[in-house]
Amino acid sequence: MNSLFPVMIGGAIGAGARHLAGQAMLARLGPGFPWWTLSINIAGSLAMGLLIGLLARSGGSETVRLFVGVGILGGFTTFSSFSLEFWTLFERGQMGQAAFYVLASVIGAILACGLGMLAVRQLPA
Repeated sequence: MNSLFPVMIGGAIGAGARHLAGQAMLARLGPGFPWWTLSINIAGSLAMGLLIGLLARSGGSETVRLFVGVGILGGFTTFSSFSLEFWTLFERGQMGQAAFYVLASVIGAILACGLGMLAVRQLPA
């Protein structure tokens, strides 16, 4: 039960941050393409790579991993929204945008996570 509290608090923070970031990007870019979800997934993946790199380097705290990695980043990233937005583009007949969205989201998130891990490895010990 001790692990539940940091995950719940972190999840609330991450979900709130996702909502605010999504609203800000929607207001600036409009609803034509889900840039907000794409950006949030890539930024969240970069943050996950940085976190895991830092935790591995320092020996890490399980509470920090639960609070930040599972809670905040779990609440912040939006792959359930990603799935829905893919199907929305697909059902509109926007096959090119749907394919771009999948490739950019998956490849961008994987590259961002690796970049975060690489960046931490470059820091002096």
